[in-house]
Amino acid sequence: MDYQNRAGSKFGGGGVASHSATNADRRERLRKLALETIDLDKDPYFFKNHVGSFECRLCLTVHQNDGSYLAHTQGRKHQTNLARRAAREQKEGQGKDGAMPMGTQVQIRKNVIKIGRPGYKITKTRDPMTRQNGLLFQLQYPEVAHGITPRVRFMSAFEQKIEEPDKSFQYLLVAAEPYETCGFKLQAKEVDRRDGRFWTWFDEDNKEFWIQIQFKTEREERYAGVPGLAPSRR
Repeated sequence: MDYQNRAGSKFGGGGVASHSATNADRRERLRKLALETIDLDKDPYFFKNHVGSFECRLCLTVHQNDGSYLAHTQGRKHQTNLARRAAREQKEGQGKDGAMPMGTQVQIRKNVIKIGRPGYKITKTRDPMTRQNGLLFQLQYPEVAHGITPRVRFMSAFEQKIEEPDKSFQYLLVAAEPYETCGFKLQAKEVDRRDGRFWTWFDEDNKEFWIQIQFKTEREERYAGVPGLAPSRR
């Protein structure tokens, strides 16, 4: 930064930095610090939208370049949201809708003999009111163990070790002993959990497990945290 030629400063003196200059210098320092510690390809909250801007899925903020996003990750808002998310997942253990939080580590029981994968059917859906795209899963578990209810959780592309990580996708995992865990590859769009738009149900009589998910629209994802622009709930 040029400290010598500021208005009001003496020749050879530094002068007092303006508020905008101080902020610019701080953002640049934060960007350099973040570049040393963060790999954007492995950041599950980093998303590049269709107009070339960068979004933080955790804080629902939009940034014009990667430097702005990196500076944001070192800021108070992002760090506070990270701490809140970790505390909430640790406290809840399992979500109210039956889905385990993303990133949860599940202990695998090795003494259970697997009998193969369940049969399943997938149907594409579209809400006529909200225009949201969705999926309806029907999985058959005729030999499911007594007292076992299938469990669901979402996994980011960087948690799995089967395929090369691609931030454009996420995975839906369904587990029920003694069947093998099923994994479905989905687009990396935010699942709408409002007003029962994401739900699971196990038909114990027919041994059939139902899962419905609906994805937020592009407008909902982009403007969810912007007052006056966020779509209203129906």
